[in-house]
Amino acid sequence: MDLEKFQNNPKTSYLVSEYKRLLTQEEETKKMIESDPTLRDLAHGELEELRVQKENLMQQMQDIVSDEEKEDEFPNEIILEVRAGAGGEEASLFAEELASMYTKYAQNQGWRVSKIDESQSAVGGYKEASFEIRGKDVYKQLRFETGVHRVQRVPATEKIGRVHTSTASVAILPVRKKTSVVISPADLEIETSRSGGAGGQNVNKVETAVRIIHKPTGIDVRSTAERSQLKNRERAMSILQAKLELKKEEEEAAKYSADRKSQIGTADRSEKIRTYNILQDRITDHRIKQSWHNIDRILEGGIDPIVEALENFDGKSVVSIEDEE
Repeated sequence: MDLEKFQNNPKTSYLVSEYKRLLTQEEETKKMIESDPTLRDLAHGELEELRVQKENLMQQMQDIVSDEEKEDEFPNEIILEVRAGAGGEEASLFAEELASMYTKYAQNQGWRVSKIDESQSAVGGYKEASFEIRGKDVYKQLRFETGVHRVQRVPATEKIGRVHTSTASVAILPVRKKTSVVISPADLEIETSRSGGAGGQNVNKVETAVRIIHKPTGIDVRSTAERSQLKNRERAMSILQAKLELKKEEEEAAKYSADRKSQIGTADRSEKIRTYNILQDRITDHRIKQSWHNIDRILEGGIDPIVEALENFDGKSVVSIEDEE
């Protein structure tokens, strides 16, 4: 019996202590029987009770470890990133709409949403923005949203009425408790600056915003929403860890790209996955060739049908947008 993995786990170590106490008690009872066989019948009931207690403890420890393994595969914390793509200012407005859609969906699920950083365009949209979302099954439900989303509509600034196509990319970064990526402090370049935004005693007076550059990969992360430099640094490190994990997954996925053709991609931020056609009131996910109507409701956070459809298609044969076009 391997108690070491339970002993080294903070969530089960206290149960191991109780389990060892029962083992000791069991051994003492057996020795008592050996020294005085007349107590065998009396001790039999005690040994049976100890056996049941041991089995219950072992089941508890196994359940705790099993739950941890499931959470490591589908963690209950993610970083959501949206970034404007092709299409100028219209793309930044679309990026903001996507961010709003996901945060409203998260709130409907009872998840906690915190803004980490944002960079606004001249018209008020997002050049890029990142959010931390925590809640049960958050990664499991949103993991298929990574990729390029595109919108087709007539912009409010378009006088002739021409349909404009613009894009925004979404990245869903799982934040796992166990990580295979080791970050060396020597590989980091850390900068601090004053956070932007409306006043307050802390804002614009103290350098609370943190930017971390991972020199070997060039990955650049920022956290500006917290009111202390330490908290922004911790959050930025969490984002960097998640990005390095995703980069590693993308590299692994590239090695087996032929296999990925038969699955919904979850680690390719350059894959075009969905089109939002405003004029036709239709959203199409090109990987599963399925469409939905009532765009207004979906953009208000009602993405449940899309999430469910992608979950049902997980592992089945799908197509990419390149196959469709």
